[in-house]
Amino acid sequence: MEDTLKFTVLPGDGIGPEVMAVALEVLEKVTSDAGLKLDYSTHDVGGAAIDSQGSALPASTLKACEAADAILFGSVGGPKWENLPPAEQPERAALLPLRKHFTLFANVRPGLLYPELLDASPLKAERIPEGIDIVCIRELTGGIYFGQPKATRDLPDGDIEALDTMIYRKSEILRIAEVAAQAALTRGKRVTSVDKANVLTTSVLWRKVVTEFFAEKYPEITLNHMYVDNAAMQLARSPNQFDVLFTENMFGDILSDEMGIICGSLGMLCSASLGAHNNRLGHPFGLYEPAGGTAPDIAGQGIANPCAQILSAALMLRYSFGRDDLAKQIEAAVKATVQAGTRTGDIAFGTDSVSTRAMADAILGRL
Repeated sequence: MEDTLKFTVLPGDGIGPEVMAVALEVLEKVTSDAGLKLDYSTHDVGGAAIDSQGSALPASTLKACEAADAILFGSVGGPKWENLPPAEQPERAALLPLRKHFTLFANVRPGLLYPELLDASPLKAERIPEGIDIVCIRELTGGIYFGQPKATRDLPDGDIEALDTMIYRKSEILRIAEVAAQAALTRGKRVTSVDKANVLTTSVLWRKVVTEFFAEKYPEITLNHMYVDNAAMQLARSPNQFDVLFTENMFGDILSDEMGIICGSLGMLCSASLGAHNNRLGHPFGLYEPAGGTAPDIAGQGIANPCAQILSAALMLRYSFGRDDLAKQIEAAVKATVQAGTRTGDIAFGTDSVSTRAMADAILGRL
């Protein structure tokens, strides 16, 4: 078994460096107790890289990522860089190139709401008395976001039209279906595939390929299909009817954000973006990041919730290093800490809130 875990750390902007620092402490604790060593280097990305090197994704940062087995990412962006041309802004000029370069085709976002945090959700507590525990898997490199051609053009009659192309290949559908199936095998063996097959030709292919794939390879998994408009309504009505839901890029972008809001604070939500190629250990290369943003309004105050970053580190251990045992230790420590009432301001709900440092110390104490 590999005794050294090699990854690249990209803290980013805003609260990114603050929550990353304590996430690394948690990683150090859980891995050292298991006799493992961490081998990581830290590099600028996003706005910090623009300020230091003139580019949101410098060549040196990309090179460091190429030499690692995974990327632990913070968050990028903020008002300081909003006046830059759109293609040069931190989010578009850092994350999208990383996804493309490493073929990070599968975004895995757990939707988790502990029963003790029901007040965080806009849903009525009687709809979700046990909290929420679902997973959204989004295809990340295909569909209308990346399809070609794209154009804006003047028409002979003086009008203007814009064009985006929605396109999917069978091979792209099969590989995201495999990710959904593997997730379902570790949970309730239930999958909901979300499409718009009553309107879109790409969705007709999606549904056909998915149906044949699960029937042939995973007959033990219960597969359901749902149109995206209905899925959006059902998430708000009864989220726990889902276990694993997966869908194409644009639909996944929307549904995963809806899932984020019904689960309450973004400070609790982690994510993994998994690549098409394995790392040197034979596990998926991945980028792991909180679902929230840089929160520039509270940056530097030491009050940010570090849980999403810590849980993202747990996902890195699970997927890119094959250490599900260590990931579960971190997840259990976070859950126990929140259940015991130690909470940062975003999840305090009238109780006394604690600092980032105090939250991290409480989690460390439970490992």
